[in-house]
Amino acid sequence: MDVTNQTAVTEFIFLGFPGSSSLQLSLFVVFLTVYLLSLMGNTLIIFLILMDSTLQTPMYIFLGNLSFLEIWYTTATVPKLLATCITSVVTIPVEGCIAQYYFFFSLGATECILLAVMAYDRHVAVCRPLHYSLLMSVQICLRFSAGSWIGGFIAPLLPTILISQLNFCGPQKINHFFCDSDPIFKLSCSDTFLVEALGYTCSSVVILSSFLLTMSSYGNIVVTIMKLSSREARKKTFSTCASHLTVVTIYYGTIIFAYVRPPAKYNFTIGKVVSVFYCVITPLVNPLIYTLRNKDVKKAFQKFLAQKRFLSNGNKGNPILN
Repeated sequence: MDVTNQTAVTEFIFLGFPGSSSLQLSLFVVFLTVYLLSLMGNTLIIFLILMDSTLQTPMYIFLGNLSFLEIWYTTATVPKLLATCITSVVTIPVEGCIAQYYFFFSLGATECILLAVMAYDRHVAVCRPLHYSLLMSVQICLRFSAGSWIGGFIAPLLPTILISQLNFCGPQKINHFFCDSDPIFKLSCSDTFLVEALGYTCSSVVILSSFLLTMSSYGNIVVTIMKLSSREARKKTFSTCASHLTVVTIYYGTIIFAYVRPPAKYNFTIGKVVSVFYCVITPLVNPLIYTLRNKDVKKAFQKFLAQKRFLSNGNKGNPILN
């Protein structure tokens, strides 16, 4: 398209969710509550892992990475979502929109890789317990964690560079609450075929490959569990993986629906609703599931509360030993 006689757009306007003032206020309260609970829950998990030496094992190091990631993942989008609920016009500069796109998809790719690594960790722990300390030492765990972050931030780099080269000359309204890929492409007056194809390919490869690796690990875990002679042993072994599997199911279910599909099939209304699940709900589900279902985390939290009561009461002796 000829853009020589058109005015370049310097900022976009988020449309968010339509509705009456009362509905917008209700959504604001709900989203703000979930966001704050997510921040507090994930921060608590990181704090407990750092403070309790019994939690400084590969499984919980991965969990700490996931919690740290979730804090930034939800922070990349939710503040703008909250603003669209209480403000009539919410804008973002084009450069800021591209930056938001990059960090959102980088963190999303990192989470996909990290979930696959966590599944492999559980696979080694259940299927090869005698070799666990060798195959998943703290050093190897840290390398896996670093690799997840590096790989996640490399994955969307090329699509982001191509998006930064697009021309935007109106309209400037994004039918979303953050700078997702399809809404950005709809606003460009340049040919977006290459960047759409590349973005679709990158997202599909990252999501599907990590999903298949995750499901492969859990498939081997299920086979191993079924071979255990004791029913109690099967129940105990599966309970250690159930929390992670729940997070995996919710997260992959929504992002596969959102991104592993032809771009022409995108529906803005459905896209916004589905986005709420992986932008807002999943970062809260992570700390809730891991704290409510995990005995080690609950024990560390109870230990922390006991120490806090001891310090506040000014008692003598160690409350953990008494």
